[in-house]
Amino acid sequence: MSTVVWIILLVVALLAGVALGFFIARKYMMNYLKKNPPINEQMLRTLMMQMGQKPSQKKINQMMRAMNNQNQTK
Repeated sequence: MSTVVWIILLVVALLAGVALGFFIARKYMMNYLKKNPPINEQMLRTLMMQMGQKPSQKKINQMMRAMNNQNQTK
């Protein structure tokens, strides 16, 4: 085979590998985040108690809403 064909095959294989790797990594991270959410209300409550604050449900809801809004704007 000529050199041009080998270069084209190499480029196609490289692009296919990058695309496949991206989708596999994306699927893995989505499953990981579904199983291990970054933070939830119980974690937030525990964190506030460790900092010496008495968490009310209103304050926890407010902080969760603020974190969700911050994540959506990124």
